Amino acid sequence: MADQELIERHNPSRARESVGTVPVAREGDVGQAVAAAGSAARIWAAEPAEVRAEALRAAATELERRSADAAVLLARESGKPLADGRGELAFSAAVLRWYADAAPSLLADHEVDDGQGRLVVRRRPYGTVAALTPWNAPVVLTVLKLAPALAAGNALLVKPSPLAPLALDGLLRNMAGCFPPGLLHTLHGHESTAAALVGHPGVFKVAFTGGERAGRAVGALAAAALTPTTMELGGNDPAILLDDAALTDEAMDRLVMACLATAGQVCMAVKRVYVPRRAHDRFTAAFTAAADRVVRLGDALHPGVTVGPVVNAAAAARLTALIDDALRRGARATPLGTVCPDTDVSAGHFVAPLLLTCLGDDVPVVREEQFGPLVPVLPYDREDEVVDRANAGELGLGASVWSADEDRAFAFAARLDAGFCFVNTHNRTGMSLRAPFGGVKRSGHGREYGAEGLAEYTQSCVVHAPAAFRPGGGGMAPGAYPVPG
Repeated sequence: MADQELIERHNPSRARESVGTVPVAREGDVGQAVAAAGSAARIWAAEPAEVRAEALRAAATELERRSADAAVLLARESGKPLADGRGELAFSAAVLRWYADAAPSLLADHEVDDGQGRLVVRRRPYGTVAALTPWNAPVVLTVLKLAPALAAGNALLVKPSPLAPLALDGLLRNMAGCFPPGLLHTLHGHESTAAALVGHPGVFKVAFTGGERAGRAVGALAAAALTPTTMELGGNDPAILLDDAALTDEAMDRLVMACLATAGQVCMAVKRVYVPRRAHDRFTAAFTAAADRVVRLGDALHPGVTVGPVVNAAAAARLTALIDDALRRGARATPLGTVCPDTDVSAGHFVAPLLLTCLGDDVPVVREEQFGPLVPVLPYDREDEVVDRANAGELGLGASVWSADEDRAFAFAARLDAGFCFVNTHNRTGMSLRAPFGGVKRSGHGREYGAEGLAEYTQSCVVHAPAAFRPGGGGMAPGAYPVPG
């Protein structure tokens, strides 16, 4: 309708270029969607798990069929390099297929019948689930909620970020055709739409990925409604090189992109690097050389670009302020990589990747999650010292340990406050579909990926017949506590 509010998205690589619009959900749209989802969820939950799995496989095929166009749209609306977007879409299809394959066995009833009695544990869906998803990896971070939620028998209502709604909107609308009508909805909007969705009494689970400020607001609304949540709220991931870490070209190339993929706008990107003091200069030289090999800053659609712009002017201004603050405090900045010759960096929200040295731990670019293409490098003298420094702060999403000795790396990793610790890699190259991912401390609660990611969308429901009350069981005194036999 002509009077409906629209969200317009501009290209971060060419800020004057309008990419497209999506309609904001109107008053009443949320309630209608929740009602339709609730009806669909009851029918969907009664379907065999294998039937739900086949629908997920069909959705994966539909996503793949539309990936070429979606990757271009994703690059234009978010600034994510085209190759990066293609990878995200392919991985999203793999997530759908993983849950399609795994869910039937993971959701099967667990039954025990022994001397203590008969016990059946069933995994039941919540019903209607709301997913609030971010802009930096909009497709995969939605699919990581969609796949387990629908596999478990729930309906899903997705509210995409207004900073990257376009590619996801098209994909979700087409994937919805793989499921019964009313099961999968997309609702665009801002804080008021999110609040209406999270606070609705017909929503029984909320999954959120995003920043701490929004996470607090979502958590408060969900708590008021007594609605359980799964939250991933970002991190300030340290990468720690032990004194035997190999500074090979291959390892350095991998570390550089672990810091700078998606212009550093990744929750699990390396945000600070700790190196032994005596290796500091050698490391910075190796890191800078690696960046010269693999970092090409430019328009997200240009061939060969590996680092695009940041998402908007506000992000660029925030990062510029962090850089200026660090330089005032005595930091040294070393440019990383090269700029593609066909790119007009003044036309978009480009922030040049920088290696930052001569920093203290109290500098904001080290202490905070900078969420940009900035790489602070900090020397350390003792392992106990670097553990304390890495663990400082309120966030604990990811971390990595780099060592030639895998056993040593695993032992060191056990001392870090991180929900996911990588060894000799970091960021997406270290992920596994079978490995649960999530944070500790203020980096969130709950898990995505793996069997635990599926369990987030189910509730354990138990039927129990104690042996004491079966024929010949001998009984039990009224009101007595059970004592294991």
